Amino acid sequence: MSQQIPQQGSQAARDARGGRIAGIDVARALAVFGMFTVHLGVGSIGVFGADAFGESAAEAVHQLARGRSSALFAFLAGVSLALMTGRTRPLEGTALQRARARILVRALVLALLGLMLDLTGAPIAVILTYYGGFFLLALPLLRLRAPALGAIAAAIAVLGPVLSYLVRDAMGAPGPRYSSIGGITDFLLTGYYPAATFMAFVTAGMAVGRLDLAALRVRAVLAASGAGLALLGYGGSWLLLYPLGGIDRLLQARLGAVDLSATDPVLRAPMRSDIAAELNDLHGQVPTDSWWYLAVATPHSGTGFEIAGAVGTALLVLVACMVAADAAAAPLYPLAAAGSMALTIYTGHILVIAALGFSFQDTAPFRLEAFVIGALLFAALWRLILGRGPLERALGSAGDAVAELVTASSPPVDSGGAGPPQSRR
Repeated sequence: MSQQIPQQGSQAARDARGGRIAGIDVARALAVFGMFTVHLGVGSIGVFGADAFGESAAEAVHQLARGRSSALFAFLAGVSLALMTGRTRPLEGTALQRARARILVRALVLALLGLMLDLTGAPIAVILTYYGGFFLLALPLLRLRAPALGAIAAAIAVLGPVLSYLVRDAMGAPGPRYSSIGGITDFLLTGYYPAATFMAFVTAGMAVGRLDLAALRVRAVLAASGAGLALLGYGGSWLLLYPLGGIDRLLQARLGAVDLSATDPVLRAPMRSDIAAELNDLHGQVPTDSWWYLAVATPHSGTGFEIAGAVGTALLVLVACMVAADAAAAPLYPLAAAGSMALTIYTGHILVIAALGFSFQDTAPFRLEAFVIGALLFAALWRLILGRGPLERALGSAGDAVAELVTASSPPVDSGGAGPPQSRR
């Protein structure tokens, strides 16, 4: 996503090379590299060594990236949508029409690109088709300000998982998956990145993008909110599942008519471990066998607790990246360059994985490091020499062309005092 920033505002928040907020690009690069980590698997991490400590550290990094990187990616998409449509002052009139046209083009192209990448056969749940759908769902929200967007994000986080549980329970067991997305039901409820969960990330990001991200007070509030949400999501889930016995309720649901209290205590610990392992291997939503599943906060569980924790983590990462980019712009330039062409980097890594037949099950130490270093070198050199990433440039040109057609074919619309035209990069 390009970042469109009003001409008004603090220059300190902008990258000197063209008006981008460098910290957002750095955060976006971390999100993409987090997805690299998940797609290439634990065995691709070699930097920690091959001993027991190294294996444990690699597993911890992989676990940290799972779920949170895709959530951060969607969250930052929401931030970019807000920046494209006026930042703290939502666009009106003709300017809003042009922005909507650009976003619509992006949505359609991303959806098609996602379907094409799915056909490569790479063992990856491609997010781009979902991503395009999220943009379409966000179109009616572009005129809203931060409080309304925050309220919508909270409502989706609370109600979305419950409605998903009820609807999926009524639908019965889903069929096998043969691709990243199999239709509208997958997009909304049963896919890897269902809108019932991920629109909370997008809308929360839009709310954040409507704030003055250069202001220290705003950053402090975002950091404190992020810490609180992370504690609520992950801490609240742990409290419900372990001290308050939720894991035993889930185990009882698995045992059915067998009374857990009558089970040999020696056997309960491994049975609980089996349940915990299953909870850590979800793929977009929880089972509908017990309401206690909604207390889970593991990656890709799609519960309100996971949403709260992932949004909290995204806020902390965003604030940390903005502070770091302000303090050390030059050292972080390769990361910012990679984040500025996230679509190119994301697409490229899937094509390489498909072409070389890589899998997340491979044991190939330093493969992840090679992918990350290669992406950083490519992005830094490309941006220094040619500017915008190749796919970003093509997508931007297509969006501009459609926006020009929309403007030419529509009568002038009063901007409603929305201010001067927006600078775009």
